[in-house]
Amino acid sequence: MSRSLLKAVNLLDCFKNKSEMTLYELVEESGLPKTTVFRLVTSLEEAGLLVKVKRSSHDVRYRLGLKLLELGKRVSDQLEYRKIALPYMRKLNSKLNELVQMAVIEGDEAVYVEKLDSTKPVRLVIHVGGRSPLYAGSAPKLLLAYMNDEDREDYLQNITLEKMTENTIDKIEQLKQELDVIKQRGYSISKAEHYRDTMGFSYPIKDFNGETIAALGVSIPTNDYSEEREEIILEETQKTAAEISRELGYRG
Repeated sequence: MSRSLLKAVNLLDCFKNKSEMTLYELVEESGLPKTTVFRLVTSLEEAGLLVKVKRSSHDVRYRLGLKLLELGKRVSDQLEYRKIALPYMRKLNSKLNELVQMAVIEGDEAVYVEKLDSTKPVRLVIHVGGRSPLYAGSAPKLLLAYMNDEDREDYLQNITLEKMTENTIDKIEQLKQELDVIKQRGYSISKAEHYRDTMGFSYPIKDFNGETIAALGVSIPTNDYSEEREEIILEETQKTAAEISRELGYRG
């Protein structure tokens, strides 16, 4: 974490015991120089994380902005749908005995927020909190495909595609075509794109607004692959993703 960002977080933390604080109080509480506090407060105010409350020309205070409430609600929602999804994920994991995971977008990456391992002697390893670029792997690609058009185009214009395996897509036009295919058929497949000897299959989890909020994925070793196995995995994963989405209020 950058030093400026850390200082900004510490400044926000000063409000844990007070709803409003003056610039002088923030300087005293944080121990930072007045010029630094003023600069950080200005930036935080512009971002909507702090709000200026002007009681008089001589009494100017700051309080936490509603942007923090919005961000906190997103975290709360993520924890809630993770909790809702878990029983269905357990059922899928038990039925297939394969690695089952759920991923969400954070910035320019996919983050795995839940996973259930298989009981096979040779098993794949994905860590909760682990991150992946959005252009490689079934769950990350699915999240990118279902991103809104403006954000996806911005991502594609600024990303540098790096090879992680010989199967990683490293050309933007090829990636765009792949994303179109994913949207058309409604699911994503990865064949050793992020990790060698690993295949992945993912379906979208949607909320009551019809927005894709997460990807439900199943990963298997490539040695276990067969067309029959793929068909079973896709069918069961689609069914589970649909059940979770219905539980979240999706009626599409």
